[in-house]
Amino acid sequence: MIDPVRDLASVREATDRLLTAAAALDSAALGEPSRLPGWSRGHVLAHLSRNADALVNALEGRPMYVSGDARNADIERDAPRPLDVQLDDVRDSAARYQSVASEESDWSRTVELRNGVKDTTARIPFRRLVELELHHVDLGIGYELEDLPDGFVEREIGFLADRFAGHHDVPTTTVVADDGREWTTGGGAEGTPVAVRGTAADLLGWLCGRRDGSALRITGGSLPQLPPL
Repeated sequence: MIDPVRDLASVREATDRLLTAAAALDSAALGEPSRLPGWSRGHVLAHLSRNADALVNALEGRPMYVSGDARNADIERDAPRPLDVQLDDVRDSAARYQSVASEESDWSRTVELRNGVKDTTARIPFRRLVELELHHVDLGIGYELEDLPDGFVEREIGFLADRFAGHHDVPTTTVVADDGREWTTGGGAEGTPVAVRGTAADLLGWLCGRRDGSALRITGGSLPQLPPL
């Protein structure tokens, strides 16, 4: 069940966790590559700041970004900043988002996100949590998929399984965690149903494009090729 108030508390905790970890870096480390192709750690932090502002825009009825090009330009502009400036921006933008989201009076209201995607305000805090948790991993500073809160991992696997459900390139796929939790995705492509098994962290890594799936056990066919997020 979606609980936006609980998710906002989780967003605050994830923000604090990321800021504490990033504060141990130095400005030189921000220029080093992150785990995202073409992005430095500075790019990742800049993106998190601008994403918080973009979600404020969405909640207040404005487009998240002026355009895709403007979004990318803002990230490129902000990526080279020194560590203290980056951390202040992540902290301040997060506070702005938290303030606006905490004032929401209608969690059933629909808002428009990027690329015409629409969602209810109740789901926006979890979307922000996903940005924080996965991009903390992307920084490559010791926080791994195995370190993510278990409840978050379960929800994000379910979210991504729903996202790929019925996709025309993905056969019917059963996703099974080693502890017995199970999800179903795909179903839009012809072919024999496939079962994909592994740890929850490895399953999430495959679904969100952070791992290649080589650690997973596949029955019924080959590992499905998932569309980009």
